[in-house]
Amino acid sequence: MKRKILALFLVLMTVSAVLCGCGDGSKDPGTEGNHGYEERMTNNEIVVGIAQDLEDSLDPHLSASAGSREVLFNIYEGLVKPNSDGELICAVARDYDISDDGRTYTFYLREGVQFHNGQTVTAADVVYSIQRCCADTSKGVPLVAAFSVIQEVKAVDEMTVSITIEKADLDFLSYLTEAIVPNGYDKIDTFPMGTGPFKYVSRSPQENIIMEKFDGYWGEGAKLNKVTYKVYEDATALVMALKGGAIDLCAHLTNAQVSQLDEAQFQILEDTMKLVQAVYLNHQAEPFDDVAVRQALCYAINRQQIMDFVAGGRGTAVGSSMYPAFAKYFMPELVDYYQYDPAKAKDLLAKAGYPNGFDMTITVASNNKPHVDTAEVVAEQLRAVGVNAKVQLVDWQTWYDDAYKARKFQSTVVGLDASYMTARAMLERFTSTSSKNFTNYNNSEYDALFAQAVACTDMEQQTGIYKQMQKMLTETAANLYIQDLCDLVAMRQQMTGLQFYPTFVMDLSTVGWTAK
Repeated sequence: MKRKILALFLVLMTVSAVLCGCGDGSKDPGTEGNHGYEERMTNNEIVVGIAQDLEDSLDPHLSASAGSREVLFNIYEGLVKPNSDGELICAVARDYDISDDGRTYTFYLREGVQFHNGQTVTAADVVYSIQRCCADTSKGVPLVAAFSVIQEVKAVDEMTVSITIEKADLDFLSYLTEAIVPNGYDKIDTFPMGTGPFKYVSRSPQENIIMEKFDGYWGEGAKLNKVTYKVYEDATALVMALKGGAIDLCAHLTNAQVSQLDEAQFQILEDTMKLVQAVYLNHQAEPFDDVAVRQALCYAINRQQIMDFVAGGRGTAVGSSMYPAFAKYFMPELVDYYQYDPAKAKDLLAKAGYPNGFDMTITVASNNKPHVDTAEVVAEQLRAVGVNAKVQLVDWQTWYDDAYKARKFQSTVVGLDASYMTARAMLERFTSTSSKNFTNYNNSEYDALFAQAVACTDMEQQTGIYKQMQKMLTETAANLYIQDLCDLVAMRQQMTGLQFYPTFVMDLSTVGWTAK
């Protein structure tokens, strides 16, 4: 088995080294030369390389992909927002009160907060934004599912907003990071209009997104004048662009990619991605509707080999749908629930009626090199127990439309993150009625535990229930849990200020050049 993994590693490394960049969604993958950044440094602007374009709609209340949220974080703010320490701090609101019964939240708006069109934020904008998130119930829930508990949202006066919910909800404040947008603004899906440190300028689909410093920002302004996100869907072209001087900053790189970069040009920063990477299984596709089959596949997976291959052993192993940054909820004991045991995997497959294994497809978005590399290793490991796993590479939009939205897939490798800083955000997606439950996991006991957790008014009790839910996902082998991926970030040596967050965002307001 080790020989096969090593052989696969050498083949992929060779391919990575010799392929030229093409079809990457960008017109200039690396032709600027090693000093092409000097003009950008003089103009106080940067180019950030990203592996996928934003969703067709730029509406922050509809955004589903982590890549889109990562960009829009710089443009929008809520009443509160997270900081790099994982704390919720005031943003559009300067302060707030919570009633003794935990049902009424009163927010006092910050004076002088402006939208990027110069319009001053008032209570009417806040009421509109929250009501908008509650309005669309076409799928049985509001745009923000947690807002289903809202009974009333009203403007007390021009700078004060009151929100009343059905009953006390320990997580509710976390959901008020939702973007505040102008009252009645009707171009939100094509031209973002927020209050953040950067304002949206333009977008060329599959090519770039441009934003500029917002001079009217209420807080400490951005250090850069301009940021251009350039889309490179081809992993080799992305590396060429970094080496050629076309990109100044790029996150979510693999160990093989950063090993090709010149240390004199780039500093390599390391964190984790704040997500749960797994082989996610479609429970409505045979034979993944059989718990014994899913458990067999769990025993066939060797996490350490995967982590060694993708990031030189870096990353953090996970055993359920929670990553370590959520320290209060994370259960390290679940990591070893399924010890690597190919013999046990074969035995379970035989007992489930598959003594000779079966064929399966792992559909992966081709633009995400860490997930592609992971899928290749997983496929090799599964073949060792008789499962003929084929890796199917598709472009990101096809993956999003077919696998995620339409749920037309057998299995996939992807990383799921928390769009809000709550355990609920990680676990709710596996409830049977969740619109985000693309794996079709259906467990009435799990649903009942979730209902109990949401109804809890005691934090310790709620934490215990969330842990029960994680254990249930592990015991039923809901997915083949792997890791919170190592996040390798390449940033020019002349730059500073990048901070890592406990959620999947990239705050560019603190980034700047050290010399110009």
